[in-house]
Amino acid sequence: MNLSPDKSELIARARADLRMGVPVVFTDGLVFVAVETLTPSRLDALSKIGTPPIITVTDWRAQTLKARAYDGDIARIMLPDGATHTWVRSIADPSNDLNHPLKGPLKTIRDGAAGQHRKAIALAKAARLLPTVVSIEVDDPARFAHDNDLTLVQPAFIADDAPLELYRATHARLPLEVSEAGRLHVFRPDDGGEEHYAVEIGHPSRRGSVLTRLHSACFTGDLLGSLKCDCGPQLRSALAQMGTDGEGVLLYLNQEGRGIGLANKMRAYSLQDQGFDTVEANHRLGFEDDERDFRIGAEILRQMGFTQIRLLTNNPRKVDMLESCGLAVTERVPLKVGEGKHNAAYLATKAAKSGHLL
Repeated sequence: MNLSPDKSELIARARADLRMGVPVVFTDGLVFVAVETLTPSRLDALSKIGTPPIITVTDWRAQTLKARAYDGDIARIMLPDGATHTWVRSIADPSNDLNHPLKGPLKTIRDGAAGQHRKAIALAKAARLLPTVVSIEVDDPARFAHDNDLTLVQPAFIADDAPLELYRATHARLPLEVSEAGRLHVFRPDDGGEEHYAVEIGHPSRRGSVLTRLHSACFTGDLLGSLKCDCGPQLRSALAQMGTDGEGVLLYLNQEGRGIGLANKMRAYSLQDQGFDTVEANHRLGFEDDERDFRIGAEILRQMGFTQIRLLTNNPRKVDMLESCGLAVTERVPLKVGEGKHNAAYLATKAAKSGHLL
């Protein structure tokens, strides 16, 4: 009987290790740890093992640091002699960039394979950490992992564009303010990540075109009533419209902060207070404009038996993504609520840079 973890379980273990500041080992010899959770003692230990340490950042963060991204979407920066833990942390975290903008000159690497470094960044993102890692290379990765009780993972397990595999864990009747005929479905990914939810109102036909909302979790807006975004009003308006119509499906996807997580979203808010807009803040952190995966929503709808939807959204990208996944979006239903003085600039950026139809 084989009790060993499969590849998705190994990835989940590696993701958890990174969140705790524990290094992960790739089978091709790369040993890496997320800078956000890196301790001074581990930085010192890494500096004394194997090859000289390298810091890998995304191309967006490299642009802020004025470092050349020879590898395209990432840049590998050589760790200078005598670099302190504080200096390494400043490479990942832009919170103090304006006070200390000069961190270089930074020497980036243009030769050698960068694929394993790219996978390390992907794993840091999946862990909802700042996308910056420190790494070294070792000759015998399996022995190194064994001797140091570290997780050993094949880089190929971290697929660049693989859709998330989900299964329905449970569902039950849930009377709601907008409709007593409510039902909550809980979907769980096989990689140990966040669960996602489907709120079904009424008994929508699987043969018709159901009113649908893909709503990304927003703790600050949905729960606290934040005025910096329009998420809370959109959530409540969508549910109210489904209640009025007597049927609908709202997917509540745990992709906080456009997929970067709540902690990084708060870092982005701090950068916005310094004068950067939403997109610029994400880039300075090292993230894309939007890191969400709407294929999760398409898969949930498929498993629930829906093939045609009327989509409540102002975001054409959602329409395109769902249609590319084989769903028929028969109508885009606008959802224009929640604008105020505190989020006017946020909504303007949505329209100008993300193509939202406001």
